[in-house]
Amino acid sequence: MKANVWAGRNRLEIQDVPDPQILNARDAIVRVSSTAICGSDLHLVDGYIPTVKKGDVLGHEFMGEVVEVGPGVHNLHTGDRVVVPFPIACGACFACEAELYSVCENSNPNAGMAEKLMGHAPAGIFGYSHMLGGFAGGQAEYVRVPFADVGPIKVEDDLPDEKVLFLSDIFPTGFMGAEMCDIKPGQTIAIWGAGPVGQFAAASAFLLGADRVIVIDRFPYRLRRVQRTGAEVLNYEEVNVLEALRDMTGGRGPDACIDAVGMEAHHPTPAMYAYDRTKQAARMETERPYALREAIMACRNGGVVSVIGVYGGFVDKFPMGTVMNRSLTIRTGQCHVQRYTEPLLQRIRAGEIDPSFVISHRMPLSEAPRGFELFKNKQDECNKVVLTP
Repeated sequence: MKANVWAGRNRLEIQDVPDPQILNARDAIVRVSSTAICGSDLHLVDGYIPTVKKGDVLGHEFMGEVVEVGPGVHNLHTGDRVVVPFPIACGACFACEAELYSVCENSNPNAGMAEKLMGHAPAGIFGYSHMLGGFAGGQAEYVRVPFADVGPIKVEDDLPDEKVLFLSDIFPTGFMGAEMCDIKPGQTIAIWGAGPVGQFAAASAFLLGADRVIVIDRFPYRLRRVQRTGAEVLNYEEVNVLEALRDMTGGRGPDACIDAVGMEAHHPTPAMYAYDRTKQAARMETERPYALREAIMACRNGGVVSVIGVYGGFVDKFPMGTVMNRSLTIRTGQCHVQRYTEPLLQRIRAGEIDPSFVISHRMPLSEAPRGFELFKNKQDECNKVVLTP
């Protein structure tokens, strides 16, 4: 089959790879109908996530048709149309019973690798390094789905792929980011990052009752797009964000702040940007946590900082004194997607949101490397790329 594979740092290739096979009783094989490029894929391409190998198939946002099931899968059948969550979860361990699916204790066969870096291992993830299981991803014609009786959600044919594809990751991720803010009526939420996850976080914050949402970014086309959700925007290259947020909130600061950027943040101050870029290039730290630092400094006393931007290892100059002395709460996690798929599907059905609003580009899987270039370099106002095998 054809698949988009990692061929080295900043190198992707469409290659012929072996067709997936049923390996365990609870596996299914899915013929991919739509897949997408995610911002967190860029961390792999840029070489900041360890244990990625040449030939690894990328992609963790996908959906399609079940073409084969193992003997232990009884809730799915050949021909079913499914969306597949990006974290792989067994459904029976301590974490899964607590609906903490992205830290499933049984789905990562390479847990020992992750434990060396993280202390304990998170769940396996499609197409996201051998440290996280070494599972082939969804930017391919077919995918093996482990624990298929737990993850995939069936979707009827009346909803097009583009309305439900993002249930695999970025819609639940943005929603969880907003949910972790414990939003109450009348509150103001600030979000760093106007990419697709930030856009879903903004839309979700309004769904959950926020009065105001303020989104921070530097790309005008992304700021224009997120304004469609009703959010106010700040261009951090034009204003001092901390001062602007104080002015907009009567000096108090936002009630909660969401970091939807993660480990490859940009910063307008050349000295600070050079500091973290140099340490990151020398592998003395793994992150550029400008957005996280600023979110912590901006949040009101006693507020919540919700972190859904992806981080891979260690950060420098983390303002722990601010967190402790101002009674801030930090909540974070890879999204527990299986917890949200059904409720969010119902919101889509009810017409509360149409997730396809984030899509800017559509192209065949064969053009995936070009799609990554557009997405990574913000060319042609690229916001979200959907690929079709």
